[in-house]
Amino acid sequence: MAESKKENNWFTSSMEWIDARFPATETFEYHMSRYYAPKNFNVFYVFGVLSILMLVNQIVTGIWLTMNYVPSGTGAFASVEYIMRDVEYGWLMRYLHSTGASFFFIVVYLHMYRALMYGSYRGPRELLWLIGMAIFIALMAEGFFGYLLPWGNMSYWGAQVIVSLVGAIPYVGPDLMEWVRGDFLMSEATLNRFFALHVIALPLVLVILVFVHLVALHHVGSNNPDGIEIKKKKDDNGIPLDGIAFHPYYTVHDVHAIVIFLIFFLGFVFFAPEGWGYFLEKPNFEMADPLKTPEHIAPVWYYTPFYSMLRAATYPLFGLPAKFWGFVVMAGAIIIPAVLPWLDRSPVKSMRYKGIWSKFMLGLLVVSFFVLGYLGTKGPTEGRTIAAQVFTITYFMYFMLMPWYTKAEKTKPEPDRVTL
Repeated sequence: MAESKKENNWFTSSMEWIDARFPATETFEYHMSRYYAPKNFNVFYVFGVLSILMLVNQIVTGIWLTMNYVPSGTGAFASVEYIMRDVEYGWLMRYLHSTGASFFFIVVYLHMYRALMYGSYRGPRELLWLIGMAIFIALMAEGFFGYLLPWGNMSYWGAQVIVSLVGAIPYVGPDLMEWVRGDFLMSEATLNRFFALHVIALPLVLVILVFVHLVALHHVGSNNPDGIEIKKKKDDNGIPLDGIAFHPYYTVHDVHAIVIFLIFFLGFVFFAPEGWGYFLEKPNFEMADPLKTPEHIAPVWYYTPFYSMLRAATYPLFGLPAKFWGFVVMAGAIIIPAVLPWLDRSPVKSMRYKGIWSKFMLGLLVVSFFVLGYLGTKGPTEGRTIAAQVFTITYFMYFMLMPWYTKAEKTKPEPDRVTL
């Protein structure tokens, strides 16, 4: 007992010494033990912490992989094979990273879907949503630059197709494309600059944005499935009546979610790391060959919805080629969710209390995203192109028509307190 008391005094005095020089306890209380989150979080609210988990996984495994990776035209593919075959547990690190990229996008897409369902982009969280969109765009760029690094044949040709889109920009396109590649063709110069961006620049940007995202979140407070503000009703001590301390209640809850998630994630890592050709494509087990085009060029699955939209543009317009309009459509599809806070005119935030039109349009958006994702994995045919055009239109309809259907539909009244 006396020994336990002695240890406690040592810890207390150590924390007092640290707090006098750095706000450790104050920061912990602000963001954890005295940060009050709504009592009615559901399963959709675990994907934020799972996104952070996957970011840490990608950074840690990425650092380890760079110790044996050679960013050169002749050494990249061979170094990946060396990591897989000769480095102790190299295969595990590589699969944790490659499969982790897919699971990273899975949890990020689900995290964004939750925001659409419960109106987490609405005031006072507009800036929080914009920061989140910046994270998403940076993540898309990070995944694209990393996709080329194995120097497999699909990586090479997939990057070639995407980079060539820049060439469709009027006047500056060809020069801009050459500047991006660093050469007239995809080459070692391209590989080196993509490696630098993937390993240093974009991870740094992502970490900073995630930090800012969390600071902004804890400043305005978390949303909840009812979409009502718990800060409006507080007790005499200033604690929200419908709030609960994030630590230890939600930290324990998150640990439970992390364990379950890791079971599924590691199940894929150990038993299906290639994801049946969706996580790692068969042509990527061949070295990049500028003279051998894969039978069907397609990016990895988490880009295929936007790739389908790119291919859906088949007609020139205003004297500009279809390729340019495909690039515009694809870029627009990625960026347009950023303006959601100003498109949604509904008097309520959560889908629980919105009308039938909001629910129908959100369902149509999800169906469109899945169908476009599937079409992007397949070779183009006339029927698939028409289907891609139809579902590209329905994807944009969700956003473009939102000011009208959210304002016109009949909604249910929000409750005064959160419902469990």
